[in-house]
Amino acid sequence: MGKCKKFFHVLSVSLLSLTIPLFGAIGYLDRTLPDLYRGGDLSLFSIASQPYVQAGELPTSALGTQVSSAKSNTGILDLKLFGIFPVKTVTVQQTSTVMLAPCGTPFGIKMFTDGVLVVGMSNLETDMGSANPAKDAGLEIGDILCTLDGQQVYTNEDVSRIISASKGKQVECTYRRDGEYKTTILTPLQSRAGTAYRIGIWVRDSTAGIGTLTYCDFSNQTFAGLGHGVCDVDTGELMPLMSGEIVDVTINDIIKGKPGSPGELRGVFHEDTLLGELTSNQDTGVFGKLFFDYTNPYELPMAFRQEVKEGPAQILTTVSGNAPQLFDIVIDKISFSQNNPTKNMIIRITDPILLEKTGGIIQGMSGSPIIQDGKLIGAVTHVFVNDPTKGYGIFAENMYYSS
Repeated sequence: MGKCKKFFHVLSVSLLSLTIPLFGAIGYLDRTLPDLYRGGDLSLFSIASQPYVQAGELPTSALGTQVSSAKSNTGILDLKLFGIFPVKTVTVQQTSTVMLAPCGTPFGIKMFTDGVLVVGMSNLETDMGSANPAKDAGLEIGDILCTLDGQQVYTNEDVSRIISASKGKQVECTYRRDGEYKTTILTPLQSRAGTAYRIGIWVRDSTAGIGTLTYCDFSNQTFAGLGHGVCDVDTGELMPLMSGEIVDVTINDIIKGKPGSPGELRGVFHEDTLLGELTSNQDTGVFGKLFFDYTNPYELPMAFRQEVKEGPAQILTTVSGNAPQLFDIVIDKISFSQNNPTKNMIIRITDPILLEKTGGIIQGMSGSPIIQDGKLIGAVTHVFVNDPTKGYGIFAENMYYSS
């Protein structure tokens, strides 16, 4: 009897030791795997980076509903750990193959904001002491000023002109915060240092820089680049796009990256070679309409997220002149988390030529296409400051379906 009790005790402990990590794994996969998958042939559905997650059979009736975009049929799929333990139920869309032309060419961005962005605040020293009218009115860094005294503001000069003309009278201000419009009242003050009236803020109305084109979609004459949005350098906020354009760039210098000090591509803007118009600045990149066409575009099928796998790949990027080259990398880790739409892969530069020239990933390479198994799978987005040989990449699917 004692031996039986001991046996069942050992058995229960063993089962418990197996159950805890099993449920932990299921919970982790439930949180990290996306709720939506797309693909050309979902009857062959598999997650290349997690082969132990298998999909149940897709019912023939599940793909019977056409979606409004006419690009896909939708259905439901059950994902199971080792084909046994239920993980989650996901939505699947059967879509046609997307053909895109990978670019890897540098481009110059010139962008003007929709309104002006508050990037800093500083107190005014007045005859009555230190004060900040903007802060007193409830404005914060990151707010976007839209109107002052009923007038649209587009530039720093607009703000200065209207505030100066107020002569200290109250000014109604409409601003945008987190996509919501708000109104407040500003009371400009005159500082002891001069006669001009001020409200104690620093604002920005435009930006410019160098990035890399990820792909062109010649089926509708559009482009995508960067793999992340254009953000203000001081606030980190996504800059609201009013208008912008991209121009040709020739790379003429490289500041090599090293741990703790990101490198940089430097180039010459060709103002007379307008490549396209910016139409959108999003977390997943910049997008717009092309002003040029290739006679023989080199196109590749776009990979869906479940097709991307850890292991060898290549990036297409330009580190001299304006001719892109392929360089070897390794994808060390893949993340399906929807909380970080631009950090889907950890990549590592292994190509000795690129390492010699740049030290790894440097500023200006954001948007460089990532190619694996003859498919466009994503783009470079960020560099690890303490290890420039490594960085993040975004899935091409995330860029394409957010454009």
